[in-house]
This record gives sequence, C-alpha cells and structure tokens, in this order.
Amino acid sequence: MHIRVINPNTTRGMTDTIGKAAASVAAPGTRITATQPASGPVSIESHFDEAISAVGVVEEVLAAERGEDPVDAYVIACFGDPGLLAAREVTRAPVIGIAEAAFHMATLISTRFSVVTTLGRTGIIAEHLLENYGFSHHCRRVRAAEIPVLDLEENPDLAVERLIDECLRAKKEDNIGAIVLGCGGMADLTDQLTDAIGLPIIEGVSSGVKLAEALAGLKLGTSKYGDLAYPRPKPFTGQFEHHSNIKIQ
Repeated sequence: MHIRVINPNTTRGMTDTIGKAAASVAAPGTRITATQPASGPVSIESHFDEAISAVGVVEEVLAAERGEDPVDAYVIACFGDPGLLAAREVTRAPVIGIAEAAFHMATLISTRFSVVTTLGRTGIIAEHLLENYGFSHHCRRVRAAEIPVLDLEENPDLAVERLIDECLRAKKEDNIGAIVLGCGGMADLTDQLTDAIGLPIIEGVSSGVKLAEALAGLKLGTSKYGDLAYPRPKPFTGQFEHHSNIKIQ
C-alpha cells in the first residue's frame, strides 16, 4: 500500500518531520511518501494562506494521479484541511484531512475533547471545521498556545513548553478526556506530550495515516457520484491553462 502524505506548505524541514511521523505509525507493507507543493506559503496561518496552499495540494494529487507510482490514499497534513474536497474530486483514492481524522479519533476514545493549536486566529478556523464536520458538540474548547507555526521547527524547546502549559490548562479546566493537537507540524510530539500531560493526545498525521490504511484496505475510495465526481473538463486561462479540458478518469 502506498500513502502519499502532502504537506501543504513549502517548508522542507516540516515535510520531513511529517513524513517520519507518518512512517513511524504505518503498518508493515505500507509505504509513505511525503511531498510538498513547489510554490506557496512557508506556513499556513490564515484563510489567505489556506487558499493559496489548496491549489498546491490539488496540483500534488494531480501529479501523483498522472505519475507511474500508483497511490492508494492521500493525507493532507495541515490542520485546516486545505483543498480537501477539491482533492477528493480529482481521484478515486481516499483523501484524508488531518483535522477531520483527529476529530474522529478523539470521539472514539472520549466523549469530550479540546483542541490545542498554534495561534488564536487559526483556532477560529478550527472552530469552523468542528462545526462543518459536526464535531462541535464533542469539543469543549479550542485553545491557542500562541506560537507561530515555524517556531515548531526553529524554536522547538519554547514551542513545546508553551504547548505543555496550554495542554495542562485544558486538562485542569475543560473537563475533557483527550486533547487534539491542532497543527501538522506537531506530528512528532505525541509521545512527549502524552507523557507530560497524562491524557490521550491525538495528532492528525498519524490519525490520517491509519484511517487511510483502513479505507484503502477495505477498498473504499472516493465516490464519483454527486459533488465529488470528477470535475467537468473546461477551458482554463492564464497560469492555470494547463488544466484546460483535463481528463483524469
């Protein structure tokens, strides 16, 4: 089984971290490849960043679909799940967003959870996802450690310290059974934070990989009936002209 994990930002160190974390939980026989777009933001911390990165995500899926190395499932490794539905449109393979995956996993082991993310503004985006995915009634609170995403790579000791502090506040104040980490860049911190907090810590990249394995193993792919059918071929202009009248079925 081949799972392609796509880091929607363009920071190579984060892609490597995500790829290693994904490989560490993959079943024997599952091959993980981690990629990132050629262009886009170095981190994703706003709606604008997400809009730009979504194009890169779909480009990565299309490149894989046209390539000679078949992919059985995709994982979008950003907690905003940028480009998720568009990516599902262009492939029959399962496409998993790490936020949706983490929310599902959290509800399987606890009746209430909190999310601990990077910045307050991205916490609002997480709240939108909880509502859209139908998990708002399971989530007690979305908390922000107020750390820029790139600090996870560039200043990891301080970032982890702030994450631990916020997770401990969530444990004390939120009446929860688990904590969801709200950033793909936290993919390698699950064990460290679990030991420090004493609650189940759910991280989206690993959750996404295991759900992708399950769907691919069950031979369940993205439905091509309804709104996730392949896009209708049509002319595109300007920098997207290469997508004109594409045939991806």
